Amino acid sequence: MPDYPIVDSHVHLCDPSRFGYDWTKNAPSLKRTVLPADFTTAAGKVEVDRFVFVEVDVNFPQHLEEAEWVQGLTQTDKRLVGMVAALPLERGKAIEGELDQLRRHKILRAVRRLIQTQADPDFCIRPDFIAGLKLLSHHDLAFDICILHHQMPNVIKMVRQCPEVRFVLDHIGKPGIKAGIFDPWRQHLKELAGLPNVHCKISGVSTEADHKNWTREQLKPYIAHTIDTFGFDRVMYGGDWHVLELAGTYPDWVDIVDWVVEGASAEEKRKLFRDNAIDFYRLDSAE
Repeated sequence: MPDYPIVDSHVHLCDPSRFGYDWTKNAPSLKRTVLPADFTTAAGKVEVDRFVFVEVDVNFPQHLEEAEWVQGLTQTDKRLVGMVAALPLERGKAIEGELDQLRRHKILRAVRRLIQTQADPDFCIRPDFIAGLKLLSHHDLAFDICILHHQMPNVIKMVRQCPEVRFVLDHIGKPGIKAGIFDPWRQHLKELAGLPNVHCKISGVSTEADHKNWTREQLKPYIAHTIDTFGFDRVMYGGDWHVLELAGTYPDWVDIVDWVVEGASAEEKRKLFRDNAIDFYRLDSAE
């Protein structure tokens, strides 16, 4: 366990009394209000001194209201210093007005449009989606990539078309851990890491395994390969709370990541657990 406060690059907050989250029909235990105070309780012995909210696939068109709500939460919890807001980038340049609305929020640092849920395999390489992505670089906003492992080839094509955009891959690309699948995820990850504008979150790994029967030994090679591939300069810790709770507790996840990197230097660990998230999401500039 790190002996200093960590920075969490991936925390979910939600309020089903305010917003709709249709996806929780498949995970009813997650359809509950979770606020920063609940996150503190879940973190237990782990000290988190800064964290980034990541959109929770709220029902459109409530994404702008969600962002406003999250910005409001910063008044009562100063640890909340970054936001990855939802934005339907497939609307292309027509989305610029909504992007401008989001930019009014001081903690906005990135946007996300879920790719993992799209039936169209070419969703993320359609011209309008690429046009929407390109808008982000004008405002130094990053894009969080959330996919399933089989979607990686088109994501590589997407990133190659947007060299001016900063990307971070969520949940190490969601490899097929439950089925014990390594390839072609392993090679695709190397291709993606070969693009210098991509970082990767060490997050959401246990939930890709069997939720009740996974072991840390099963997770280790996926985490280790990701860190080896991207290097300690381009990986960042993410809790993926509260989705994490489908497969375990927050302190256990921190312990697992710390165990995987036990042979790393103190500087490398600090990059993983703090510095890289601060740098990537520009958290030092948060007000």
